[in-house]
Amino acid sequence: MIGEKFRTWQGGLAAAVLLAWAPAGAALAQDMPGMGTVCPADAQAAALPVELSGWTRRVPLAAGRDAASAARLVPGTAIEGRLSPTPEVRYALRPEKPGGSVSFGGIFAFTVAETGRYRVALGSAAWIDLIRMGEAAGSGTPGRGLASIAHGHGPDCSGIRKMVDFALEPGDYLVQIAANANEKMPLLVARLP
Repeated sequence: MIGEKFRTWQGGLAAAVLLAWAPAGAALAQDMPGMGTVCPADAQAAALPVELSGWTRRVPLAAGRDAASAARLVPGTAIEGRLSPTPEVRYALRPEKPGGSVSFGGIFAFTVAETGRYRVALGSAAWIDLIRMGEAAGSGTPGRGLASIAHGHGPDCSGIRKMVDFALEPGDYLVQIAANANEKMPLLVARLP
């Protein structure tokens, strides 16, 4: 009987301690770096700079499974990309972070008309490889992978999880997406002012 009362008291004490710590734990979790901002469900779309304004008007587009079938992007127009399981994608160049057999990926293409700084914005943490197509006009062969010049996150509550900037010259480019956790992913390529 004494042992039964002790177990009841001990369980009640543990519950009281956990309840007392719960508000503090929730406050700490919201303030921890890398945890992100909690956005209210009824929040208006985040204010976006002009170059990212197309983000809220996405059109569906299925990614290609190889360079020859790469889906065409139009800079400034956001898409709701549909990706394929990684084992079904034949990347032009092996991604630096290809993801596992249960991840998703795909290939998109776009043309740059003017030299400038371009941003690839994603709604996920997928890996991005940007590849300049072959130097010979119309060759259609993959050239070299490009180094990014900046990385960042989108505005709070915008849905833009990752932004990667590149200095581009006129020509054709492939955007390889790898290691995405889901079959769908928002994407936007935009020229920066």
